[in-house]
Amino acid sequence: MAARSADLAGRPCGMRIPVRHTRAMDLAVCHTFVTVCRLGSMSAAAAELHHTQSAVSRQIAGLERQLGVPLLQRHPRGVRPTAAGEVFRHHALAALNEIDRGVRAVRAVRDGTLNRPLTVGATPSLAAGIVPAAIRRLMDTAGPLRWSLLPALSAQLHDRVIAGDLDVAVVTDAPPGLPDDPRLERRLLGTDEMVVVLPSDHPLAGTDPVRIAALADQTWVEDNDGSATLLRQHAARAGVTARIDLTAADLPGKVALVATGHAIALIPGALTCALRTDVTTVSLVDPPTRGIYTITPRRDPHPSAAPLLDQLTLAFGPTLTATVPVISGGAAR
Repeated sequence: MAARSADLAGRPCGMRIPVRHTRAMDLAVCHTFVTVCRLGSMSAAAAELHHTQSAVSRQIAGLERQLGVPLLQRHPRGVRPTAAGEVFRHHALAALNEIDRGVRAVRAVRDGTLNRPLTVGATPSLAAGIVPAAIRRLMDTAGPLRWSLLPALSAQLHDRVIAGDLDVAVVTDAPPGLPDDPRLERRLLGTDEMVVVLPSDHPLAGTDPVRIAALADQTWVEDNDGSATLLRQHAARAGVTARIDLTAADLPGKVALVATGHAIALIPGALTCALRTDVTTVSLVDPPTRGIYTITPRRDPHPSAAPLLDQLTLAFGPTLTATVPVISGGAAR
């Protein structure tokens, strides 16, 4: 009782003592945790951060002790966040991105360049042609613009916009679809028809359109769950099964397997402008489609975001493939 009285000495009667964290949250440890979640591996995170794996493990263990819950669970191919870890990852990423934006803003003030660059994200098939072309048109009409482009999958881009890391993202509603989030503004740009990519010497090359049943005995390759789901659903509607026997890490690897005759694949029509010359595409009867959207934050929009959305809208017609600009170079989704 004496100790409690001494603790309350000098405080008005009845004042509650605020509960305080015993240790400040270490941003470097938060960065380590976010990196482990992104790479799905302690060793890969250690290599990227130039730490030892034991140092990374100690940081994660200390963070778990501080928060009082397990943040990671192991699986055969690495680690993934627990439910609590995913919640913390979301907030830690937002905090780290906000600090990074603050640092860049201070440097801009120091350097006398208050105009922040426009940061744009896009699914890699759209980053291969549609989005760079829209930015080119924006710069032709509005003048020089500092900008950057990040290709990633729709779910990743969604998180990056919420975290404040992107000003605009061009995404798709391919499975599993787009979440509704009141913090974001969503605009439908158009519809993209999926097509089949074949080796240039394939017997069906030049045959348009093709029924999926004519391709049912082929070996298919896929690089992500969303595209595989679209393929399976389309085949099921026709009463056949598409044999997805091969898996590629990304779209360049997927197209490479097609080019070398190992398989055929379903790809976005938006990508046809940027394919390598040793493959060709055929359209499908009643093809699977995906909606193309822009997402932007409702608060603090970049001054160049709205003009870019206007340029993107101009690029999209009823079907995307009719209005895709021809831009050379590789692509990935």
